[in-house]
Amino acid sequence: MTSTSDTPTLDLVRELIRRPSVSPADAGCQALLAERLRACGFACETLSSGPEDWRVDNLWALREGSAGARSPVLVFAGHTDVVPTGPLQAWSSDPFEPSLRDGRLYGRGAADMKSSLAAMVVAVEQFLRAHPEPRISIAFLLTSDEEGPARDGTVKVCEELRRRGQRLDWCIVGEPTSTAMLGDVIKNGRRGSLSGRLTVHGVQGHVAYPQLARNPVHLAAPALAELAATVWDQGDEHFPPTTWQISNIHAGTGASNVIPGDMELMFNFRFSPASPAPALQRRVAEVLQRHGVAHTLEWTLGAEPFLTRPGELSRALVEAIAEETGARAELSTTGGTSDARFIAKVCEQVVEFGPPNASIHQIDEHIELRFLEPLAGVYRRTLEALAL
Repeated sequence: MTSTSDTPTLDLVRELIRRPSVSPADAGCQALLAERLRACGFACETLSSGPEDWRVDNLWALREGSAGARSPVLVFAGHTDVVPTGPLQAWSSDPFEPSLRDGRLYGRGAADMKSSLAAMVVAVEQFLRAHPEPRISIAFLLTSDEEGPARDGTVKVCEELRRRGQRLDWCIVGEPTSTAMLGDVIKNGRRGSLSGRLTVHGVQGHVAYPQLARNPVHLAAPALAELAATVWDQGDEHFPPTTWQISNIHAGTGASNVIPGDMELMFNFRFSPASPAPALQRRVAEVLQRHGVAHTLEWTLGAEPFLTRPGELSRALVEAIAEETGARAELSTTGGTSDARFIAKVCEQVVEFGPPNASIHQIDEHIELRFLEPLAGVYRRTLEALAL
């Protein structure tokens, strides 16, 4: 049922936070949102996926515009799942009982991204009350598998929409992109993510007899130093340079007098289009071979880079932000990956926009109350710019 409160976004986000939707659980969030959307004329469809021990709920909701299937389509996308809370005793209040303190709303998902979902639904309700027959279709694509492995969520829905031939023209993903204030950053692309698991093979032995062993840490050190110092590319006008970082390293038995037999190391590239994944793999292999490092290496391509060049959607969003908040939004491709990487394969214009992200995934996650209704206002103004 549509809220009549003076703070409809706050009312709805509090209801969402009360649902403990730790990945892959949705905990009834999508049912709540679908009820609101059906009241506005949306056809709502649940597309579940995944094995029994990781069952994922996905919601596809569509309200066709005045030209039916020929109407251009704006999609609001996001996730109802949240990351685990961490130690409950470290929180100042129950993470699944929304708490208002000092002008802030506290709770897991307050910033990432239940506030965005609430603001999107409220914006659509307000828009349709004023404009019940818009020229565009409006859709929602929601998943409970964004914070998890992201194998059975948005990617599966996009595959199904492609199979159906569903038209998608614009998409706003409600990721928390803002930094200092609401509206200062829009993500119009993301770098790719390429991970490696490297095992360096040596020979275990006694530290007093190194001539009888081969220390994998010593063998790998020159190659790792070179990789750490490598400038992979300069980036381009839209993307920062590619980076390489070691994230985990382990060797040894725990004893101080044993040379380890193997060393295991995990690393990650955040890469720009200037350095495609196959080129990075070849360069790493060349360094390891040149240094004579006996190894095995497993690769995981988490995401390809994507870019939405400035166009109709980003212009509408930038103008809406300026009108609602006075902020001058910057288009950026920095940061981690999101489900936008899947949507960009079936929708030409995809951007991410949401509240400030300073507290996401942290203890005492929160959003400032002063940002909630303006966030809904930005989404509503963007709708108006595209639909009227």
